[in-house]
Amino acid sequence: MTKHKIYTMSFAKVYPLYVSKAEKKGRTKSEVDEIIRWLTGYSQKGLEAQLEKQTDVETFFAEAPQLNPSRALIKGVVCGIRVEDIEEPMMQEIRYLDKLIDELAKGKLMENILRN
Repeated sequence: MTKHKIYTMSFAKVYPLYVSKAEKKGRTKSEVDEIIRWLTGYSQKGLEAQLEKQTDVETFFAEAPQLNPSRALIKGVVCGIRVEDIEEPMMQEIRYLDKLIDELAKGKLMENILRN
């Protein structure tokens, strides 16, 4: 079985798209970073190192220091698919991040996005 194209894409290529989506709606790069850190457990320095290394998306998630256990609370639809119903674990992790960035762009409060 061939891997989905997103798995082999550099996270550093996807990251600016997340930032751009947020900034178009009046949100900030630091809020995007906070979401990524919350989801993955990367420190800011660790996140920046992954971006600098041009780590692919699959490796970015596979090397995440501590995937947040509260990510299971992320529900809803991304690209027409319910994130909680995605069976492939790596794709689900990617879609969790997509969903959180969507919520940020839609103006949701950070404490609600981060499931606090």
